[in-house]
Amino acid sequence: MTAELVRGQNHPLSETRLEIRVSAGKPIVAAATLSDEHGKVHGVEWVAHPGAPTQPGLEVSRQAAAEHRLAVDLDAVADAVHRVSLLLALPTGVGGPVRFGAVAAPFVAVTGLDGTEVANYTVTGLDTESAVVALELYRRQGAWKVRAIGQGYAGGLAELLADQGLAEAHRLAGDINEAVTQGVARSVAAPPPRTADGDRSRHTAAPALGPDNSGSPYSGTSPQTGSSYTGTGPNTGHGPVPTGHTGGPEATPVDPSAGPQPSTSTSGGPIDYSHPRRQNAAPPPPAPTAPPARPGQPATPVAGDASGWSMDERLYNQVWGMFEDLARATASYRSAVDFADSRMEKELDQVLSDPRARIGGQGDAAREAARAKHTQLVDQARAALDRDLAQLTAESDVVEPALPAAYARWDNPVWHGYRVPMELPMALRLGDLHLPESAELRIPMLVRLPLERGLWIDSGRTGAGDASFTDSHDLRRLALETAVAHAARLLAVYPAGEFTVHAIDPAGSGVQALAPLVQTGVLASPPAVGAAGVADVLARLTQRVDLVQMAVRGGASDALPPGFDTSQQLLIVNDFPHGFDDRAVTQLRYLADEGPDVGVHLMMVADREDAAGYGPLLDPLWRSLLRLTAVPDDHLADPWVGHCWTYEPPLVPPGSQVLQQVLTQVAAARRDLNR
Repeated sequence: MTAELVRGQNHPLSETRLEIRVSAGKPIVAAATLSDEHGKVHGVEWVAHPGAPTQPGLEVSRQAAAEHRLAVDLDAVADAVHRVSLLLALPTGVGGPVRFGAVAAPFVAVTGLDGTEVANYTVTGLDTESAVVALELYRRQGAWKVRAIGQGYAGGLAELLADQGLAEAHRLAGDINEAVTQGVARSVAAPPPRTADGDRSRHTAAPALGPDNSGSPYSGTSPQTGSSYTGTGPNTGHGPVPTGHTGGPEATPVDPSAGPQPSTSTSGGPIDYSHPRRQNAAPPPPAPTAPPARPGQPATPVAGDASGWSMDERLYNQVWGMFEDLARATASYRSAVDFADSRMEKELDQVLSDPRARIGGQGDAAREAARAKHTQLVDQARAALDRDLAQLTAESDVVEPALPAAYARWDNPVWHGYRVPMELPMALRLGDLHLPESAELRIPMLVRLPLERGLWIDSGRTGAGDASFTDSHDLRRLALETAVAHAARLLAVYPAGEFTVHAIDPAGSGVQALAPLVQTGVLASPPAVGAAGVADVLARLTQRVDLVQMAVRGGASDALPPGFDTSQQLLIVNDFPHGFDDRAVTQLRYLADEGPDVGVHLMMVADREDAAGYGPLLDPLWRSLLRLTAVPDDHLADPWVGHCWTYEPPLVPPGSQVLQQVLTQVAAARRDLNR
């Protein structure tokens, strides 16, 4: 049962891995402080805020938003930490409200990893305050509790942090406001108000927040919080959950946009597609809605039923929410199975420890009872997982056909109506992800644009191993075909003339795979062959990186040479390290490290074993690239919940001409632009 707290009230916490959800009617800043038993914050490293969102056991959002999800692992905080305080503040310098009395009362909920709400608190009674300590998690006699605080500060974050004993309070408050201001400047603009007749005028959003590939399997590294997803998803409830998940990238819009409030989910009966506790969020602007369900019938999943100011952004956030829900549901199921295993082992050990129970019918009966209980617990967990998977599968069946070209598979009909876009989308699909417990449910792997990391298409044998590829040459060919498919997607989603592709094929072994790029004329020049060709392409791109870096650092971007190509650059490198000398290898590493910041990206097609002769020299190169495979492989690790996601590349269906058709349109648009 959820505890609805009032100011000063506390409630015990039975779990140490939690999620704190914040809902407000306007964009606010969410931060958290770690303090000792006296409530003192000992330094800026004890504060998690948008400029430094992660601390041991704590992770917050990177920018202001109307909804936040903060991840907390109380077992991971230092022993010296006795309090974790949630801070909310209004952003300054962005033209928004300056006091909490002018906005809706923030709503804060503490939930378990399965979405079960433990306690909530509505922060009321605020007026001139612009910052508030909403609640705190505190340690008392070895156990953790949550307390509703609601202490506001008219002096903002500086006064709040100073009250917690932080010597650098004013400087840190300035750093937080600066980080938030930069994030708001990159975020999408709010939609226009709804007219009286219910129609909304067409609205062009500002560029979305830049990529944050720092996270989960979705983006390639450790997870980030801040997902603003509010779409349908499972309300898991499998039992003890030892791990948590926060999902993925920073795609937090300035304010939510969602559909009508669905009915509260109930246990038993038909599947309920309503999102758990959606009614706790502040009323968002309207979004696409489904026809009202009959009484007693579940709500129908809706494509775009997530926050965002455009359909593309809502679909992006909805896909991320599906990824989070699948991760949580699977983590909860695995935890319940582990619990059942440990319980059975404990009961069997108790039976064996009693000499009287080792023989005779009493011991056999105890062992049978332990196994029966284990089977019952596992079956219950599997039934709950199957219910959640049914919800997600129904949502996926609705969302997948509605995806735009940048998010869609190659077999999606949207590609048959493809036209070169006028502006860059938020993200790009690099493949699909799935877990062993739900092999049929595929989650699109979306990565924010422009890319922050290069890509490495591994042409070697993977850990999963695909028996259909007994010949390494076939696997190398498939890896290059996968790279061409990725390059075609990048060319297709960028406006005409804003993305240029180069290719290096030192031995000429990729002629057949590179044919779609060569024949349609989308390459900047024919693929470079031989050591001389490799050196020429690398020298030109290295010089480009140097020029742009000098112009940016000197504040003289208009001083670039006349006719300088300002488009994003992609270099496809096949059959590395063949044709590369030491100088070329050094230049390649330089492009991998410095190139993404100035619009030069790598796509390596290589087997790491082929470059083993360089030893640890190339380790930084491999680590700097996002590793993808040409065949399904479970190499994408999610450290938060411990899953290993299986990645599947986005291959073109056999016999399909969609790739050539798309590239032909890209080439035609480029020719029209250059006339």
